[in-house]
Amino acid sequence: MSQPTKKQKTRKPLIINAFLMGSSGHQSAGIWSHPRDKSPELYTSIEYWQNLAKLLEKGKFHSCFIADVLGPYDVYNGPRNYDAVALTGAQWPISDPSYFIPLMASVTENLNFGMTFSTISEEPYHLARRLGTLDLITNGRIGWNIVTSYLESGARNLLGGKALPSHEERYERCDEYTKVIYKLLLSSWRDDAVKLDKLNRIFTDPKALREINHKGKYFDVTGPSITQPSKQRLPIIIQAGTSSKGMEFAAENAEVVFLSGFSPELLAPRIAKIRQLSIEKFNRPSDSIKFLSLITLVVGETEEEAAAKFEEYKSYTNPEGSQALFSGWSGFDIGTIDPNDELHDVKSNAISSFIENWTKAVPGINKWTREVIADQLRIGGSGPKFIGTPEQIADELERWVDIAKVDGFNFAYTVLPESYEDIVELVIPELQKRGLAQTEYQVPGGSFREQLYGDGVLYPREDHPGFKYQWRQDFTKEEFEKHLNNNGI
Repeated sequence: MSQPTKKQKTRKPLIINAFLMGSSGHQSAGIWSHPRDKSPELYTSIEYWQNLAKLLEKGKFHSCFIADVLGPYDVYNGPRNYDAVALTGAQWPISDPSYFIPLMASVTENLNFGMTFSTISEEPYHLARRLGTLDLITNGRIGWNIVTSYLESGARNLLGGKALPSHEERYERCDEYTKVIYKLLLSSWRDDAVKLDKLNRIFTDPKALREINHKGKYFDVTGPSITQPSKQRLPIIIQAGTSSKGMEFAAENAEVVFLSGFSPELLAPRIAKIRQLSIEKFNRPSDSIKFLSLITLVVGETEEEAAAKFEEYKSYTNPEGSQALFSGWSGFDIGTIDPNDELHDVKSNAISSFIENWTKAVPGINKWTREVIADQLRIGGSGPKFIGTPEQIADELERWVDIAKVDGFNFAYTVLPESYEDIVELVIPELQKRGLAQTEYQVPGGSFREQLYGDGVLYPREDHPGFKYQWRQDFTKEEFEKHLNNNGI
């Protein structure tokens, strides 16, 4: 009997996510000038976001993730110089992602939404209200991407002019912040607190409410949460850090981890390390975290068409904007080195693993100079790009699944909406043929957590730290207080 070919392997559907931003561009600086890109004129309109949501749901995307930053990338040719960012539209200007979600949710039933909210941007009580409200009005389709922030430009405006805290302190603060969110959304209202009993005129059972009375190093929050429990109580927890602190935080808390690496061989050990940490240190099973890799696709019906499209796209990007993005992401002003000098390891207080990622990454590039980096970044930014036919792209996606053990992909865009139209019309059907993409939503009308883990999995699973915070209806207030004390909460 002949051995099964690669395409005959039994496959499970990938988690397919769209990677967006509340701006006219994202990973490819200057691409907004492309004549077919509709984002610069329309990204501030209701119709733009609604049409994009309908397109993604048509393609059976699991979710879309709206990234965010809290200040301009002002490191390049700095300090505090954002001329290149302003000129090229490199993630600037940028709007609050939370306002686009209700627009997209209003025209979809199954598409889920992940959003970046920083733990330095607002008090946890305020964010719990925002997350709780969004999860309520979307019927449980929200995820929170937890970031500690890395831009000094954001810190200057959010921390009263103080410098950005150290990487270690930001994660220490983030850990406490996250626990406060758990307490507010899971511990201050019992599952059945809201009665809506018109006969007895009881809206909420007072015995099913409690103050959290959190007192910690960074936060003093009384509670209870100001919003009633949503369908899934706690939004899906998303994390994207790959520093040692970020990996440990993800291993304990994340349900979804976003990663970026220029080869599956580079990603594989990072994923394995987070999985190992989650199993050995936090007693979480191997399927508890879903790993998604950032990819930019440029697809054509022929290889020649795809290559020509890539070169066309690239001609509209701006290397000045690319260098501004790199400098902002890394915290290192790439403008300080000569164009042909090699980039050496740099320590920064921004994304601590970023420089290492770049200097080890792309196969075939042995010398990372300023010019090489600027050119590499012009399409796809900080992630790899696949250029080819649907079949070639599907082959490469399969290779990444086999080597890196990713659970899905975070598809960035170039020209909007053309990028996602190409994915929906050309790539998704090929993935569906191979069993790599769902043909229908597995839990129609389900929550984000159900779409990830299966029908009926509404609340954090027992292996997630949020589980012990949840006030379930089988606990009286006194019993729940005892439960919390027994768990050291």
